[in-house]
Amino acid sequence: MKVVHHTDDPDILIPAEGTYPYVRGGVSSWISQLISGLPQYKFGIAFIGSKREEYPKKPLYDFPENLVYMVELFIFDKEHKPTVDAVDGDIKTFEYIQKLYSWFREDKTDSPFPKEIKGLDFYLNRMDESSFLYSRESWYFISNKYKENCPESPFIDYFWTVRSIHLPIWKMAKLANLIGDKGTIIHSPSTGYAGFLATLISYDKKKPFILTEHGIYTKERKIDIISNSLSAYKKLELFRESSQEEYTQGMWVRFFEGIGKMSYNRANPILSLFSVAKDTQISYGANPDRCRVIPNGVDIKTLEATRKHRSTTIPKVITLIGRVVSIKDIKSFIRAIRITVDSIPDAEAWIVGPQSEEREYAMECRELISILDLNDKIKFLGFQNIVDILPKSGLLTLTSISEGMPLVILEGFAAGVPCVSTDVGSCRELIYGGENPEDRALGRAGKVCQIANVTELAEGYIEFLTDEKRWLEAQKVAIERVSRFYTQNLFLDNYRKIYEETFRGIEN
Repeated sequence: MKVVHHTDDPDILIPAEGTYPYVRGGVSSWISQLISGLPQYKFGIAFIGSKREEYPKKPLYDFPENLVYMVELFIFDKEHKPTVDAVDGDIKTFEYIQKLYSWFREDKTDSPFPKEIKGLDFYLNRMDESSFLYSRESWYFISNKYKENCPESPFIDYFWTVRSIHLPIWKMAKLANLIGDKGTIIHSPSTGYAGFLATLISYDKKKPFILTEHGIYTKERKIDIISNSLSAYKKLELFRESSQEEYTQGMWVRFFEGIGKMSYNRANPILSLFSVAKDTQISYGANPDRCRVIPNGVDIKTLEATRKHRSTTIPKVITLIGRVVSIKDIKSFIRAIRITVDSIPDAEAWIVGPQSEEREYAMECRELISILDLNDKIKFLGFQNIVDILPKSGLLTLTSISEGMPLVILEGFAAGVPCVSTDVGSCRELIYGGENPEDRALGRAGKVCQIANVTELAEGYIEFLTDEKRWLEAQKVAIERVSRFYTQNLFLDNYRKIYEETFRGIEN
């Protein structure tokens, strides 16, 4: 880990897991929008990545003046390990670990977090890396857990899985120790490792912890783990045979559920982007009294200016703006385009986003395009400025199997582009209207389809690209909805109030 940018001490520290400033779009755009839109506050970033080699050498965003601090840590990079020395370990300390495991499994949402393991001292001194890796008590602890939980599986696989799951804990503890004095408020955009880091700092330094979840992190990690698409887990080579795979997957899932519960137990407020996400947070253990919804917002003025560049006819272009990764289900999009082109021969599709994150998946998508004879119909455009792309698009689409509140849909609405999306995250609320009766009364700004339903997606594309009246009605609703309920000014004002409330609480 190292500090890569430091001009001043921040007011607000944001732990950013796999996002800003090395990945574009999504949460990264949200962080950039928040920092740039609230210049009265100084911000810091604690970037948490997998391996250094998996990210660009330089940040993809220009740092605004009020981004005054940045530190980065790459969890799976090789680094110096403690000297292998035989140590006995402390029985009492491992009893605290057992207490933590038991707390993870409790259904009660109001059980207090075990006080013995709140402070950094526990992770850095009482149960440091050497104690967990090399002590006799650690060996006894892991062996007993193996006999208790999965004696039918090979012990060696269980042993290395336990170590692999736990090693990032000490990296987070060391990072928390390095940056704990930075920032008056910790504001994490997720649970997971970022939320765990925020929890450690918040407990140890008695700092306020604000949590904003874009998607539900635990749910998304389940999808990643089960699909075996998360590169970090693949590279650890944990999943080798079906019986072992099922149990080791479950271990990872329970780990992320546990540290997610830690974040929910400490954070206040707990924010989400839409009502369904709020309900999911509560089901995962968040205190309902702390939960609030603050939707995303977009720069209406800049995006509405793109409408003057639109042609008088509907472009026969279906645009998917997003990373070429399995969770975006690009393959279903490709198959839907095959059906669409059979009906509308002059239609084409653009995939606008990077292909570097899951290179194997991107290659499979290209192979599928060739198999379906769509090479002249589907274009990979890489990263593009949406201001240039949206006026040339007839429809936006998302075919994801998991989302939070996609900014790209709101950006498309502001530019006058209806959307056909799978029924994930807040997409139904954005396209059909949310809980506000006035919002729902506006009508439909596109179509919502079942996940991975290729035929339904294609029917949506064909419907809007061949029915100008239907398209114009959806465009009108899209523009009205984003202008009334999802402006950048409203978004920034909501967070300004959150920060003001939190700072006042500190002063009092």
